[in-house]
Amino acid sequence: MALTEIDRTLLKRCLTAEAGAWKDFVDRFIGLFVHVVNHAAHARSVQLRPEDVDDLCAEIFLAILDDDAAVLRRFRGRSSLATYLAVIARRVAVREMARRRKAEAFGHVHAHQASLEQAQSAARESERIEARDELRRMIQDLPETDAEVVRQYHLEGKSYREISSRLGVPENTIGPTLSRARRKLRGRTQP
Repeated sequence: MALTEIDRTLLKRCLTAEAGAWKDFVDRFIGLFVHVVNHAAHARSVQLRPEDVDDLCAEIFLAILDDDAAVLRRFRGRSSLATYLAVIARRVAVREMARRRKAEAFGHVHAHQASLEQAQSAARESERIEARDELRRMIQDLPETDAEVVRQYHLEGKSYREISSRLGVPENTIGPTLSRARRKLRGRTQP
Protein backbone atom coordinates (compact mmCIF):
# COMPACT_ATOMS: atom_id res chain seq x y z
CA MET A 1 0.00 0.00 0.00
CA ALA A 2 1.34 3.43 -0.92
CA LEU A 3 1.78 6.39 1.35
CA THR A 4 -1.54 8.16 1.88
CA GLU A 5 -1.91 11.91 1.61
CA ILE A 6 -2.95 12.08 5.27
CA ASP A 7 0.26 10.34 6.36
CA ARG A 8 2.38 12.39 3.95
CA THR A 9 0.99 15.59 5.44
CA LEU A 10 1.39 14.32 9.01
CA LEU A 11 4.97 13.29 8.32
CA LYS A 12 5.81 16.74 6.90
CA ARG A 13 4.16 18.42 9.90
CA CYS A 14 6.20 16.31 12.31
CA LEU A 15 9.48 16.89 10.50
CA THR A 16 8.92 20.66 10.50
CA ALA A 17 7.90 20.53 14.18
CA GLU A 18 4.54 22.09 13.49
CA ALA A 19 2.50 22.78 16.61
CA GLY A 20 0.23 19.85 17.45
CA ALA A 21 1.81 17.54 14.88
CA TRP A 22 3.40 15.21 17.42
CA LYS A 23 0.10 14.86 19.32
CA ASP A 24 -1.64 13.98 16.06
CA PHE A 25 1.12 11.48 15.27
CA VAL A 26 0.79 9.83 18.69
CA ASP A 27 -3.00 9.71 18.40
CA ARG A 28 -2.77 8.17 14.93
CA PHE A 29 -0.20 5.46 15.70
CA ILE A 30 -0.52 4.58 19.42
CA GLY A 31 -3.05 1.85 18.64
CA LEU A 32 -0.69 0.33 16.08
CA PHE A 33 2.19 0.34 18.56
CA VAL A 34 0.09 -1.23 21.32
CA HIS A 35 -0.94 -3.96 18.87
CA VAL A 36 2.66 -4.57 17.76
CA VAL A 37 3.90 -4.75 21.38
CA ASN A 38 1.14 -7.17 22.40
CA HIS A 39 1.70 -9.32 19.32
CA ALA A 40 5.48 -9.44 19.86
CA ALA A 41 4.96 -10.36 23.52
CA HIS A 42 2.43 -13.06 22.66
CA ALA A 43 4.76 -14.53 20.02
CA ARG A 44 7.51 -14.76 22.66
CA SER A 45 5.22 -15.95 25.49
CA VAL A 46 5.97 -12.83 27.50
CA GLN A 47 3.37 -11.64 29.98
CA LEU A 48 3.03 -7.84 29.95
CA ARG A 49 1.22 -5.63 32.42
CA PRO A 50 -0.48 -2.49 31.08
CA GLU A 51 2.42 -0.46 32.51
CA ASP A 52 4.89 -2.60 30.54
CA VAL A 53 2.96 -1.97 27.32
CA ASP A 54 2.99 1.76 28.07
CA ASP A 55 6.74 1.68 28.74
CA LEU A 56 7.42 -0.22 25.52
CA CYS A 57 5.28 2.21 23.52
CA ALA A 58 7.19 5.08 25.11
CA GLU A 59 10.47 3.45 24.04
CA ILE A 60 9.12 3.17 20.50
CA PHE A 61 8.19 6.86 20.42
CA LEU A 62 11.63 7.75 21.82
CA ALA A 63 13.31 5.66 19.13
CA ILE A 64 11.29 7.53 16.51
CA LEU A 65 12.28 10.89 17.97
CA ASP A 66 15.90 9.94 18.60
CA ASP A 67 18.57 11.78 16.62
CA ASP A 68 16.20 14.52 15.45
CA ALA A 69 13.53 12.05 14.24
CA ALA A 70 16.01 10.18 12.06
CA VAL A 71 13.57 7.27 11.71
CA LEU A 72 10.98 9.55 10.14
CA ARG A 73 13.58 11.29 7.97
CA ARG A 74 14.73 7.92 6.57
CA PHE A 75 11.22 6.96 5.46
CA ARG A 76 11.19 6.87 1.64
CA GLY A 77 7.49 6.25 1.01
CA ARG A 78 7.91 2.84 -0.60
CA SER A 79 5.24 1.44 1.74
CA SER A 80 2.54 2.87 3.92
CA LEU A 81 3.79 4.85 6.90
CA ALA A 82 1.97 2.41 9.20
CA THR A 83 3.84 -0.57 7.71
CA TYR A 84 7.19 1.20 8.08
CA LEU A 85 6.42 2.19 11.68
CA ALA A 86 5.19 -1.31 12.54
CA VAL A 87 8.59 -2.71 11.54
CA ILE A 88 10.38 -0.08 13.65
CA ALA A 89 8.02 -0.70 16.58
CA ARG A 90 8.54 -4.45 16.41
CA ARG A 91 12.33 -4.09 16.43
CA VAL A 92 12.26 -1.76 19.42
CA ALA A 93 9.74 -3.90 21.33
CA VAL A 94 11.65 -7.14 20.74
CA ARG A 95 14.97 -5.53 21.70
CA GLU A 96 13.47 -4.08 24.89
CA MET A 97 11.76 -7.36 25.85
CA ALA A 98 15.03 -9.23 25.38
CA ARG A 99 16.91 -6.64 27.44
CA ARG A 100 14.34 -6.84 30.24
CA ARG A 101 14.27 -10.63 30.20
CA LYS A 102 18.05 -10.67 30.47
CA ALA A 103 17.99 -8.19 33.37
CA GLU A 104 15.36 -10.28 35.16
CA ALA A 105 17.43 -13.42 34.70
CA PHE A 106 20.48 -11.80 36.26
CA GLY A 107 18.42 -10.17 39.00
CA HIS A 108 16.88 -13.39 40.25
CA VAL A 109 19.97 -15.22 41.43
CA HIS A 110 19.30 -16.56 44.93
CA ALA A 111 21.92 -16.91 47.61
CA HIS A 112 21.51 -20.00 49.78
CA GLN A 113 23.27 -18.80 52.89
CA ALA A 114 21.08 -16.99 55.42
CA SER A 115 23.89 -14.80 56.73
CA LEU A 116 24.83 -13.71 53.24
CA GLU A 117 21.17 -12.88 52.51
CA GLN A 118 20.92 -10.76 55.64
CA ALA A 119 24.10 -8.84 54.84
CA GLN A 120 22.98 -8.27 51.27
CA SER A 121 19.53 -7.17 52.44
CA ALA A 122 21.03 -4.55 54.75
CA ALA A 123 23.36 -3.34 52.00
CA ARG A 124 20.48 -3.10 49.52
CA GLU A 125 18.35 -1.13 51.96
CA SER A 126 21.23 1.27 52.49
CA GLU A 127 21.69 1.58 48.71
CA ARG A 128 17.95 2.15 48.23
CA ILE A 129 17.99 4.98 50.76
CA GLU A 130 21.03 6.51 49.07
CA ALA A 131 19.45 6.06 45.64
CA ARG A 132 16.21 7.71 46.79
CA ASP A 133 18.16 10.65 48.21
CA GLU A 134 20.19 10.92 45.02
CA LEU A 135 17.02 10.76 42.90
CA ARG A 136 15.45 13.53 44.98
CA ARG A 137 18.51 15.72 44.37
CA MET A 138 18.63 14.94 40.66
CA ILE A 139 14.97 15.63 39.92
CA GLN A 140 15.28 19.14 41.33
CA ASP A 141 16.77 20.17 37.98
CA LEU A 142 13.95 18.66 35.91
CA PRO A 143 10.93 20.65 34.73
CA GLU A 144 8.27 20.67 37.45
CA THR A 145 5.84 18.25 35.81
CA ASP A 146 8.60 15.80 34.82
CA ALA A 147 10.02 15.88 38.35
CA GLU A 148 6.59 15.25 39.84
CA VAL A 149 5.97 12.28 37.51
CA VAL A 150 9.37 10.78 38.41
CA ARG A 151 8.79 11.39 42.12
CA GLN A 152 5.35 9.80 42.14
CA TYR A 153 6.38 6.82 40.04
CA HIS A 154 9.81 5.99 41.53
CA LEU A 155 9.54 7.30 45.07
CA GLU A 156 5.86 6.83 45.84
CA GLY A 157 5.27 3.77 43.65
CA LYS A 158 2.17 5.24 41.97
CA SER A 159 0.75 3.66 38.83
CA TYR A 160 0.44 5.52 35.53
CA ARG A 161 -3.29 5.83 36.10
CA GLU A 162 -2.82 7.28 39.60
CA ILE A 163 -0.23 9.78 38.39
CA SER A 164 -2.45 10.77 35.47
CA SER A 165 -5.38 11.34 37.80
CA ARG A 166 -3.35 13.30 40.36
CA LEU A 167 -1.60 15.56 37.86
CA GLY A 168 -4.45 15.88 35.37
CA VAL A 169 -2.33 14.74 32.42
CA PRO A 170 -3.18 12.02 29.86
CA GLU A 171 -2.15 8.58 31.05
CA ASN A 172 -0.37 7.85 27.75
CA THR A 173 2.07 10.72 28.41
CA ILE A 174 3.44 9.24 31.66
CA GLY A 175 5.70 6.65 29.99
CA PRO A 176 7.26 9.12 27.53
CA THR A 177 7.73 11.65 30.36
CA LEU A 178 9.54 9.04 32.46
CA SER A 179 11.72 8.00 29.52
CA ARG A 180 12.58 11.61 28.71
CA ALA A 181 13.45 12.30 32.35
CA ARG A 182 15.59 9.15 32.56
CA ARG A 183 17.48 10.21 29.45
CA LYS A 184 18.11 13.68 30.92
CA LEU A 185 19.23 12.22 34.22
CA ARG A 186 21.52 9.70 32.53
CA GLY A 187 23.11 12.54 30.56
CA ARG A 188 23.90 14.39 33.77
CA THR A 189 25.52 11.41 35.49
CA GLN A 190 27.90 10.53 32.67
CA PRO A 191 31.36 12.14 32.63
